[in-house]
Amino acid sequence: MRHAAGRTPSQYHLRRWYSPSTQELDPKSLRDPRWLHEFRARVGRCIAFGLRPAQLDYAGNLVSEVTTDWRALLAGPEGFLTTSTHAGLLRHAVQWGEQDSMGHVNNVVYNRWAESARVNWVQNYARSLDSANGSRWRNLATPTGKGMILRSIRTDFKFPMKYPDRVSVFHKLASSAEASSESFVLDVMILSEKERRISARLTEDIVLYDYQAAKKTTMAELPFMLQAFQGTQADQAEEAEKRIAQRRRLSEALRELEVASWNRPDAKEDLGSAA
Repeated sequence: MRHAAGRTPSQYHLRRWYSPSTQELDPKSLRDPRWLHEFRARVGRCIAFGLRPAQLDYAGNLVSEVTTDWRALLAGPEGFLTTSTHAGLLRHAVQWGEQDSMGHVNNVVYNRWAESARVNWVQNYARSLDSANGSRWRNLATPTGKGMILRSIRTDFKFPMKYPDRVSVFHKLASSAEASSESFVLDVMILSEKERRISARLTEDIVLYDYQAAKKTTMAELPFMLQAFQGTQADQAEEAEKRIAQRRRLSEALRELEVASWNRPDAKEDLGSAA
């Protein structure tokens, strides 16, 4: 099917990922949360055109890598750490009773998922990330000493989830950890396992509070937290760089497959080019 100016949907698609003059990747595309969806669609376009056996193996390897690493490829470029050691919730089952009268997951459930995931995210430090200070991390969840209080939460819904499905929830430190910090901000990403899409984004503002003194405190009073959070921020930056590089490599490999299949000069169907 042809569109305006004789272009096909595939031409529009490729123009989004490549510069018209150089056919190089647009750096912004490597951070685009829609990258995974677009990548799968482009692989499907190649397969639908028809591939030789070697090309099918090549496409299969690309699909296999993306299928294995899809959470990291979707969330990692933004700095989210998606391993089981870091996840707040991983493949958590959506319950039928969490739906509203419209058959969609009720809005308040997303906040509950984020809350449960935040508690687990903190406990991950106690269990494995900073187990030497495990008791200190666990005490943060009690009103007996210094702890954390949710000051505000904002939710942006991306698409309505339905039962059955599963969710994975990841937290990311979005503010700099400093000794003088009396609070910190967490970005939250909720993924639909069924759709492999972002179903919601949240922002949580957390206050550090001294229950015994009945006032706010600082990270200087919680040196184990300060040190761990600074390490986490370094890990987040490293993960973002790693996953952006992986997206680039995969995109360039897919481009080679496109040029060797439907976008080659002697292709029977005239679909134009990315140039």
